[in-house]
Amino acid sequence: MSRYVGAPGSTMSRREFLAATGGAGVLGLAGCTAPTNERTQAAMQEGTDAAASQGGSLPSTSPPEVVNVDEQGGSVTLKSLPARHSAHPLDSMGGPVELPQVWAFQADDGEPSVPGPILRTTEGSDMEVTLDNTEGMRPHTLHFHGVRKAWKDDGVPTTTGIRVDPGEKHTYTIPANVPGTHLYHCHYQTHRHIEMGMYGVFRVDPEGYEPADREYFMTMKDWDSRLPRQMAGEDVRYDPRNRNPDVFTINGKSAPRTLHPEDGSPIIVSEGDQVRLHLANNGYMSHPIHIHNHRFERVEKDGGQIPENARHGMDVTNVAPAERHTIEFTADAEPGIYLLHCHKVNHVMNGGFYPGGMLGGVVYEDAMDTDIFAQLMEYAGYEV
Repeated sequence: MSRYVGAPGSTMSRREFLAATGGAGVLGLAGCTAPTNERTQAAMQEGTDAAASQGGSLPSTSPPEVVNVDEQGGSVTLKSLPARHSAHPLDSMGGPVELPQVWAFQADDGEPSVPGPILRTTEGSDMEVTLDNTEGMRPHTLHFHGVRKAWKDDGVPTTTGIRVDPGEKHTYTIPANVPGTHLYHCHYQTHRHIEMGMYGVFRVDPEGYEPADREYFMTMKDWDSRLPRQMAGEDVRYDPRNRNPDVFTINGKSAPRTLHPEDGSPIIVSEGDQVRLHLANNGYMSHPIHIHNHRFERVEKDGGQIPENARHGMDVTNVAPAERHTIEFTADAEPGIYLLHCHKVNHVMNGGFYPGGMLGGVVYEDAMDTDIFAQLMEYAGYEV
């Protein structure tokens, strides 16, 4: 069970979410007509059974958690383990969308997730990040983008001579000397290990950082599902030189699961909120992210502050592979439900079904007790 409602970042409890839906909305969610609810249950079980038959006894991934490394004395342990990943487990809107095996990151005693845990620290601190591969089956490393670090901590085995083999641990010292939003990923056989899910975000808050009213992290990823299927034992062939992405996710989920309040990443706002989104692209393709009915400004790029006189109103920002864009806007539209999506429209699909894929939403709390929100929750598989 997720520790929050909505995208990782700002927290909203499940109780607060249910209160926002209102009594009528809650009843609509739980009890549309009985046949519809039974179909939803059957579809969910069908998706779970299919994944279990493919993935055997593998654990299922959870949504990424935010780890405040400062509160842990500046240290965190990451390990990777095989898991089953349901980008969208139901048959609604072109599903189910399943990756029968991924290599998920897990922080300390948390749950495995794709993307990996969001590591958050403060400028001027050092993070001691231990890669625990004692129970692993293949070599791994950790490479952190953005910050300046010692040569030996760069995480590239061919240039540092350091890799973490099965049965080993290794601790990287990662100075928090470049404020902003950054990435980390495995840099051993990178073309395969990122494709298998070994990626995540870390955030360095500048000294004196003032959070927005709502602040969220969103990671985009395009997948060629042949590699996860091959690793799960299916009779498919993956060629990284002939990559053909067929799954598109935000924070590991495809629409409509992206709108699921606890398993997905809706951007939940109240009218008048100042909203800050940290967008990261861990995929291999660029993704022009568009938000409906809101103008935003890009205030950070790859850990660099954009001067105020260089900012301007936008409604699309094109996030290239490995780029990070932080955008800000005011929730000043008529309260409702507005799309956030990649504007390469074939990325907003589940197979041949549109809409799906790399699509999320900005959801005003005042719109949560409407019939249309209840219908979206049914598509996403959310039940009270």
